[in-house]
Amino acid sequence: MATIERRSNRFRLIFYHLGKRYATSLKAENEAEADAIAGSVQRTLMLLNQRVLELPEGADLVSFVLSAGKLTDKPKVPPIRTFAELRDRYLKANEIGAMEENSLGTVKLHLRHIAKTLGNGFPIQTLAPNHIQEHIDRRARKKGIRKKPLSPTTLKKEITSFRACWNWGVSAELLVGAFPSNKALKYPKGEVKPKFQTWVEIERKIARGGLSAVQIKDLWDCLFLSLVQIDELRRFVEQTARHDFLYPMFVFAAHTGARRSEMLRCQIDDVDFDGKTVLLQERKRSKDERTFRHAPLTPLLEQVLRDWIARHPGGQPLFCHGLEVPHSKTHRTEPVPLTRNEANDHFKQTVAGSKWDVLRGWHIFRHSFVSNCAAKGVDQRLIDAWVGHQTEAMRRRYRHLFPDQQQDAIQTVFGLAKSMDVVPAGNEPALDQAATSGSQS
Repeated sequence: MATIERRSNRFRLIFYHLGKRYATSLKAENEAEADAIAGSVQRTLMLLNQRVLELPEGADLVSFVLSAGKLTDKPKVPPIRTFAELRDRYLKANEIGAMEENSLGTVKLHLRHIAKTLGNGFPIQTLAPNHIQEHIDRRARKKGIRKKPLSPTTLKKEITSFRACWNWGVSAELLVGAFPSNKALKYPKGEVKPKFQTWVEIERKIARGGLSAVQIKDLWDCLFLSLVQIDELRRFVEQTARHDFLYPMFVFAAHTGARRSEMLRCQIDDVDFDGKTVLLQERKRSKDERTFRHAPLTPLLEQVLRDWIARHPGGQPLFCHGLEVPHSKTHRTEPVPLTRNEANDHFKQTVAGSKWDVLRGWHIFRHSFVSNCAAKGVDQRLIDAWVGHQTEAMRRRYRHLFPDQQQDAIQTVFGLAKSMDVVPAGNEPALDQAATSGSQS
C-alpha cells in the first residue's frame, strides 16, 4: 500500500514491499498530484506482487515504481552482493582509527554472530525483517556469561552494530534501501539490574542460603565499597603490590571513577597539579570526535601521583612498566603503556588470595566512586561531569543512595501515629476548632 505524508508544503511517499518500508520525497506541487503518484505506485506494486512486472536485477525499487515499471535508465547494480563483502569492507574502513579498538572488537564479535545466522554468502540486498527476527530468536536461546540467557540489551546491541554496518554501506553507495524497521522486531523481556549494594548487604543475602554460585557472583558484581573499605584496600595494595605503578593506579581509579581504558590512555601531562584536575580522554561519549572531561584531584591522589611521577620510569604514559619487570621474560627498550589484558591480570594478581578476591575488576571503583558521591549528597550533575555520560538506567542503580527528604515528608503525615496508638480509648486528643467546624458544615 502506498500512502502520502504531508510535511508543510512538501509531500512524502511511503510504501511497503516484501516486508520492507520505503520512503521518498515527491516533487508534487499539490495534494492531488501527490495522490495520483501514490495511485500509480500502488498499481505498479500490485503488478509486481502478481509477477506481471519483474524488477530488473540491481534496479532501484523506488525509481522503478515511480516510473510505473518503465524504468529506462541503466539499473544501478550495488558493488557488493553478500553479507561477508559488506562486513569486511565496513570493518576495514573503521580500522584506520575511526572507531576505538575496544569498540571495533565488539562490533566484530556482533557481526560474527550475525554471520552465523545469515551465512557469509547471504544476498545482502534481500535482507528483510524476518531475517533479523530469525537472528534474535536464535540468539535468545543461547546462553551467555555464567550460562545465563542473553539479555535483550545485548541482542539490541548486535542489531545496532548490523544497522550501522548497513547504513555505512548505503552512504558508501554499496547498498540501496533502508535497514529493516525495528518496530516489527520482538525481543525477550529483560531484567532490571539490581541496585548497587554494600558488602554487608551482600553477605547477609548469601548467609540466608539458597543461592547458586552464579547468583552469588551476580551479587558481588553489584558491590560498591564504602570509603572505609576503599581506604583499607588502598593500604593493602600499598603493602602487597608487585609493581610500582599499581598503588598509584588503584588510588587513581578509586578517587576519579575513571574507566580502565581511560586510565590506560592517561598521559603524565594530563595531570594538572596547579589546577587540581586530571584530564580523562574519552571514547564512548561521541562516535564522531574524541572527547574529554576533567576529574578533580583529591589531596591523597595528588600526593600519590606526585610521588609516583618523581620515580616514573620515563615516557608519556602515566601508568607503565619500567624496562625491567619482575617475574617477566619480556625485555623492553623503553617504557610502554599497559595493555588491557595486563591491567586485568595485575588487578587479579594483586587481590588474589585475600578478602578482596571477590572484586571483579577495575570497574568496582567506578561503582564505588559514584555511589559514595551520591551517599554524600553530591549534586548528580557534578557526578555526571566527573565520571562522564551516565544513562538513566545507571542513575537508577545508585539513586537510592541520595539523601533526600523522604523520611521528613512521610513523618509529616504519619509522624504522630506511634504516639497516638498508645492513647487509651476515650482519651483521644480533641480536634482543633477549624477541623471540627469544617466537618459539620
